[in-house]
Amino acid sequence: MKTKWMQIFLLICAVVIASPEILSAQDITPAKGPLIQAHRGGSLEQEENTLRAFQACYELGIRGFETDIRMTKDGVLVILHDDTLNRTHNAMGSVEHKTAAELKSVMTKKGQKLLFLDELLDYFADKPGVYLELEMKTSNQKLYPDDRIQSYCQKLYTASQMKCPKGSIYLFTSFDERALKAIRDIDPKAPKSLISGKPLSPELIQLAQTLGATHLACQMTGSSRKLVQQAQKQGFQVIGWPGRSVQDFYLAVGLGVDVISTDIPAVMQRLMKKSPGIRNGNTVHP
Repeated sequence: MKTKWMQIFLLICAVVIASPEILSAQDITPAKGPLIQAHRGGSLEQEENTLRAFQACYELGIRGFETDIRMTKDGVLVILHDDTLNRTHNAMGSVEHKTAAELKSVMTKKGQKLLFLDELLDYFADKPGVYLELEMKTSNQKLYPDDRIQSYCQKLYTASQMKCPKGSIYLFTSFDERALKAIRDIDPKAPKSLISGKPLSPELIQLAQTLGATHLACQMTGSSRKLVQQAQKQGFQVIGWPGRSVQDFYLAVGLGVDVISTDIPAVMQRLMKKSPGIRNGNTVHP
């Protein structure tokens, strides 16, 4: 019973902190929980960006996922977050300086294969109702000069559309405005998200509009419920990050974000199920 009331208290605190207005009970009960998105497949619960990580989350009932896309020297798309393999794999250097054949034998620190995009898309191809964010890791202009962006984006767009099952949403996301503009030029209706390492602001909303984005990803700390609602009224879905703690879950609910990008998706899912007055948000957003 004490745990239940503590959850209610934390939820109320999150909502009040996120908004300058004093809220009534009607404002927070019942609240719709955000879609739980496994960031890099849940990088604090699984070995990040591996097929095993995505499989484990899917088998738990999680339907939101995020991953990172890079392109090899010979134009093949692979899954990797960092600019180099050094931290996560038993190899050194950038995938952008290696061929796909050279990368076929590369293993993670715990002995899993480096994941190629086509392998991940094949896994989800018969699983409708999935929300998958494909982050375009093109911000490093030494690795992705302007003349490489178009080829990268065309390959990513074509591959993802060919294998996206009916009822799923594959979202193109990036910090890099060049990549978002390239996707917009390929398909103006393609769902896109501008990612920011800062809290939500009027300037960020304006930039997202200029880029033709459908979603906005922002730091939850420092964001306000009022601005989240403003962005939503303008047609955006708001993605909050990072999600690394119980407090982050209740902050996401208080802010009213549509998606929480989390490194602990299994923990978040349990919180969603146990939290009174919060409806399960683990469904794909149209």
